[in-house]
Amino acid sequence: MHLVLFDVDGTLLRCGAHVRTLFDGVLKEVFGNYEAPRSYAFSGKTDPQIVLDLIRRTGADDEEILPKLPAVRDAYVTRLERGLRPEHIRMMPGVRDLLERLAARRDVVLGLLTGNWRRGAEVKLSRLDLNRFFPFGAFGDDAVERRDLVPVAFDRAAAVSGRRFAPGEGLIVGDSVRDVDCAQAAGVRSLAVATGHTPIEELEAAGPDWVFADLEEASREFQLFSA
Repeated sequence: MHLVLFDVDGTLLRCGAHVRTLFDGVLKEVFGNYEAPRSYAFSGKTDPQIVLDLIRRTGADDEEILPKLPAVRDAYVTRLERGLRPEHIRMMPGVRDLLERLAARRDVVLGLLTGNWRRGAEVKLSRLDLNRFFPFGAFGDDAVERRDLVPVAFDRAAAVSGRRFAPGEGLIVGDSVRDVDCAQAAGVRSLAVATGHTPIEELEAAGPDWVFADLEEASREFQLFSA
């Protein structure tokens, strides 16, 4: 049996600048003195970590920020539900075909491992009819640090499938060095795709078990996906 855990942004789909604008608007609404930085890398970070990183720059401390995380989450998800349209989203190459094939296999269990808050991930995936492939996941609601999401995902996989997976039976699929890092920290294999904001050379340097240009190439070349 194989447990395959997919990241969302940059791996399955990309929403472009629209979602970042929504996120920045919510931070301004909740914290008041926030000004969006010219450059900040969201890639691989959980939504709570992003809030902490950005608002700490304003001089606020965690005691002020943490109690407001639920307000940020709720306002952001509300804006996402209202404002995110299918035309804002681009599905990555090979995604739907791969998920259809993996979902049909009896030896594969699919789940999510994403820094998105749960409802945010569901909204994004729903616009492309991808929620149906993922009966469970670990989300930004569950932890600030991405490494802490791995045991959550494995526990939920056991609850859904009735089977406790060993680390060696898992595979984390993502587009950032943080996806690779959280897999390595848990003793889980990783497959990286260069469809996000991280160049393939950077992904290779992080030491994943496999690296591909995209999931279409992985579907052809990676044995588990091509079987």
